[in-house]
Order: sequence, then C-alpha cells, then structure tokens
Amino acid sequence: MIEAVITIRNAREGDAEGIADAHDAAWRDAYRGLIPGRELERMIARRGPRWWHSAILRGSRLLVLDFDETIGGYASYGRNRVPSLLYGGEIFELYIAPEFQGLGFGTRLFEMARKDLAEHGYASFLVWALADNERATEFYLKLGGRNVRQATERFDSETRARVAFAFD
Repeated sequence: MIEAVITIRNAREGDAEGIADAHDAAWRDAYRGLIPGRELERMIARRGPRWWHSAILRGSRLLVLDFDETIGGYASYGRNRVPSLLYGGEIFELYIAPEFQGLGFGTRLFEMARKDLAEHGYASFLVWALADNERATEFYLKLGGRNVRQATERFDSETRARVAFAFD
C-alpha cells in the first residue's frame, strides 16, 4: 500500500523553491485575463525562490500545504497593513496550486491561519481579493467574510477593483 502524507505546517528554509512553484502556478491560474500579461509575468518573477527564502528567514508568518514533500499551496499573514480599518490581522495571500484546488485544502489553510492569528491576539482580520476574481470572492464569502471596503489597484496602465473581506 502506498501512503501520502498531507500536512499544513510552518514554512522551513528548504521550502522556498516549492513555494515559488506553487505561487507561479496559482497566480497564473487565478490572474490570467485579470491582470495584464506583462505585469502578471513581472509580479510572478519578483517572487522566486530567493524572495521566499528571505521571507522564511525573516520569520514571516507563512504556512504551507505539504503533500508528500511537494508544496501545494501557502498562506502568508500577519498584522493588518491598513490601520484605518479596525481589524487586527490580515491574511496577505492564500493560494493553492491548480492541481490541489477543489479538495478543501484552501479552507484548511485559511482555518490554520485564522487560528494562528487569534493565538497572536488578532481575533479579527481582513483578506483582500480582486473583485473580478470570482473564485476568491465566492471562497471568502462562503467562509463568512463580509465585504467591508472597496479600493482599486493599479497594474501597469490598468486599474482593477479590489474588495476587503472582514472576519471576526
């Protein structure tokens, strides 16, 4: 019998390349057609293994979905970056590589990040998503998020709406 171990754990130094691969695949899947192509490629290229290795060494809050030593997704989170919004924490990114989507891993990663935020004093938190990213907006609404703010983000010469979902 063959067994595969699936865990959600804190990122380790050796995970940088796997996180970069999951980031690349998930961003291409999520944002192709939403973010202009050249800008999307530039954004992905900035987040290579060296960037993720540095984030791990800095002690960034970073969880990974480890599927038998293959990184299938990640979540990064910490203190809310928009102090005018009265929520203590923020999930900065939560992405699952396409081949791991639809299996409940995103929800599990979300819940682990939520738990860690609460354990560090952030009972309420935000998550931002592009308004046109229907999979993301439906995901956060399904998890109980409330739309509390709209803003825009510029990608090269184009502007896209984004939405903040709050969780208490």
